[in-house]
Amino acid sequence: MDSTPASKRRRHSKDNETEASAPLPKQMSPVVIFAHGAGAPSSSDWMLRWKSMLKETLNAADVVTFDYPYMSGGKKRAPPKAEKLVEFHSNIVKETATKYPGHPLILAGKSMGSRVGCMVANMEDINVSAVLCLGYPLKGINGAVRDETLLQLTVPTMFVQQGSKDSLCPLEKLETTRKKMKALNELHVIDGGDHSFKIGKKHLQANGSTQDEAEVAAVEAIAAFISKSLER
Repeated sequence: MDSTPASKRRRHSKDNETEASAPLPKQMSPVVIFAHGAGAPSSSDWMLRWKSMLKETLNAADVVTFDYPYMSGGKKRAPPKAEKLVEFHSNIVKETATKYPGHPLILAGKSMGSRVGCMVANMEDINVSAVLCLGYPLKGINGAVRDETLLQLTVPTMFVQQGSKDSLCPLEKLETTRKKMKALNELHVIDGGDHSFKIGKKHLQANGSTQDEAEVAAVEAIAAFISKSLER
């Protein structure tokens, strides 16, 4: 029997099927550590809305949010390189693990926060059950594909990505990266969404859907993936 912790085993499946999922049972209740993106703090409307959705749908014991040091104090400053945020982020994870012993830890992040979260998940002294990337920024400012961190991951990883309106993560390049990943990974696309998943009115009307319906479908896909990951 494999005695390696579930969060550290290598994942080889590339299953991209999404199943309907009921809220996770209390005995599997995870704690989600949710990092903000480069341009808005944890108190932004977007972060608060997704925090609430994740807590309810995942039946989470808690969804922990925080502000990176450059964002604290209400002053808007340019973010440093993602690598310089890893230590601060990892300390939040360690503090949360101490506060909630026995609960599976899920690292979630918006854009830059998801990239830093993936870096943290690769650390030897960090033990998490899954990673959730909301709008992963696969391409850098210079256009280069930044896939090294993703290729190092060994924990189940879920991508929720925008459609063709966001140049930070072309879906065809993400698909190429996903095929090379060691970790079990899945993708849910919010069709027509921008980098913050906002869908244009014309697109919604053409498809007979609403913004709320698209976001609910995304969170349900997340819950199905997390449920499967925790059962492994």
